[in-house]
Amino acid sequence: MTDKYDVVILGAGTAGLSAALSLGRAMRRTLVLDGGPPRNAPSEHAHNLFTRDGTPPDELLRLGKRDLEKYETIEVREGVATGATGADGEFEVTLDGGEAVSARKIVIATGLSDVMPDIPGFAEAWGRGIYHCPFCHGWEVRGRPLAVYGSGDMVMFRVALIRNWSRDLIAITDGTEVPEEIRRKLDALGVPLHESPISRVESDGEGLARVVLEDGTEIEREGLFTNPPLEQRSGVAETLGCETEYMEMMRAEVISITPGTFETTVKGVFVAGDAGKMMQSLANAVASGCSVGAFVTHELAAADVEAEVAAISA
Repeated sequence: MTDKYDVVILGAGTAGLSAALSLGRAMRRTLVLDGGPPRNAPSEHAHNLFTRDGTPPDELLRLGKRDLEKYETIEVREGVATGATGADGEFEVTLDGGEAVSARKIVIATGLSDVMPDIPGFAEAWGRGIYHCPFCHGWEVRGRPLAVYGSGDMVMFRVALIRNWSRDLIAITDGTEVPEEIRRKLDALGVPLHESPISRVESDGEGLARVVLEDGTEIEREGLFTNPPLEQRSGVAETLGCETEYMEMMRAEVISITPGTFETTVKGVFVAGDAGKMMQSLANAVASGCSVGAFVTHELAAADVEAEVAAISA
């Protein structure tokens, strides 16, 4: 016989913990599966989050889990969901240890993983000199020598954004063609364009030091902004049959959700955080978790009322 929960949340990042807090306070028996470090684990600090700006990622999650400890309705357990079956109201989730638990609703909060390019030194500098989000890290490298790296048709988009933090900026492409219109704009802005792909990046122990291109060019930079491809950290959504869609801006296959409710195309399965189609940020992850908790609570409450009325009327 499997253990029965109102909700099983896959993932104990900011989105999953936020959803758990909302559900637990609503008297819903909730299991949170903690699958390990979050996507922003390589970063020294998490930023752009109200009241917690500059908090290290692991400390942020420690504080979040501490908040849940006083609620007997919430259980946080180390483990990963390896699969799930069933339908709305009667799901069964299989854990990596072989145990199975049942749930009326499932919340997928496992997020996405950055796929590191095969460039020596890149992964080591990720989150410590090479960044994805300027809203999270731009302030710390403001006014410093920076670079953007990406495909030719996207490089202008990134240049326009990163110039907000520094005008000492260069553009590096991955060898793809750069449209002539973009070349003219970069030239007018005084942003050098290097079309040779990156051969390696070098760090100095504290952060990024230089970028070495395949043509031999060495460029001293203190920060580089790019967006490597992303992939889902969990295959449970696919197992359940949730539809996905490719988002070019994110370079990721994300889970399709209904705007406002965060429910997937499979009834009873919801998404909190950046595994779904939403803007990626800590603040949005927290907000989505809170919203998902509220919507799931409403659905559970409505189902409970219908069941009680039917039992009384029988």
